[in-house]
Amino acid sequence: MNDRDIVRAISAIIGSSNTEDDCAVFPHGNEYLTATTDMLHEKTDFPKCMTDWQIGWMSAAVTLSDLASTGSRPLFLLLAAGLDGKGTERIEEITRGADDCCRKFGAKLAGGDIDSHDELTIVTTGIGAVSPDRYVSRKAKESRPLRAGDIVCVCGSLGVAERGLKDYYAALAANKKADTAAFKALCEPQPKVFEGQTLGKLGVLSMMDISDGLAISLHDLAEINGCGFSIDKSLIPTDDAAGIDFETAFFGAGDFGLLYVCSPETYEKIVAGSPKFDSLSLGYKIGVVTGGTGVLVDGSIVENRGYLHSWQ
Repeated sequence: MNDRDIVRAISAIIGSSNTEDDCAVFPHGNEYLTATTDMLHEKTDFPKCMTDWQIGWMSAAVTLSDLASTGSRPLFLLLAAGLDGKGTERIEEITRGADDCCRKFGAKLAGGDIDSHDELTIVTTGIGAVSPDRYVSRKAKESRPLRAGDIVCVCGSLGVAERGLKDYYAALAANKKADTAAFKALCEPQPKVFEGQTLGKLGVLSMMDISDGLAISLHDLAEINGCGFSIDKSLIPTDDAAGIDFETAFFGAGDFGLLYVCSPETYEKIVAGSPKFDSLSLGYKIGVVTGGTGVLVDGSIVENRGYLHSWQ
């Protein structure tokens, strides 16, 4: 059983509209409030040579990335920490890292909770706000569903975090400390908060965070919208010199970018850029929507694979 299976079980109780997106959404005055929460554990989420500041930064960034996927501006973040025996000595730097991340992306670290735990565990809850006309969810609006010919895009790099994880394991095997640029990117993800707001303003139709990997996210987005995607392999950026091949870019996780779909007309605006971002910063085309189902890469079915929590 994996986390998708568990979400389906929960959806049967509280409804899929409450579980199918990166954030919960609540009407509030003239805006929507968006809320999301994430849990990270030291053994599974924090490489051993991460600093405590980086642990705090990552804990905030994963939640801010979910808010970014809805076009929201982040308001507040709460951090709850389950501290092991050494956690009490580390909480100050963890808090500084989370606070620095919040400040960079326009949020306020507003408090939280502490408790004892067998291993360092951090839960972050983010609150954001967005006007209804700029709000974007995974599922396109009924008034404008995804159509064949719409453009599939990615905002952000692909495969860098996965490359950093490989660098970490290589260093660990050699009894060394990972110090590559890719490993730093893994430990200090940069959520696309301001880009998400701009994309919402420009009117993209469907959007989600791709921290679990591009391939699995494409399948998620296609399924919820009842459509298919045709991806052009040549449009997936790779970098042989940096050790990022197609496999790493397409299936690797940990890159806190955005996957979105827009109309051809909106894509022209994105290509033109904006006063704040050039076109490449806002995203690049990787394929198109089809009238079928599933995900194709150069005409061949691609497996639904990415980062999943699993239980026996």
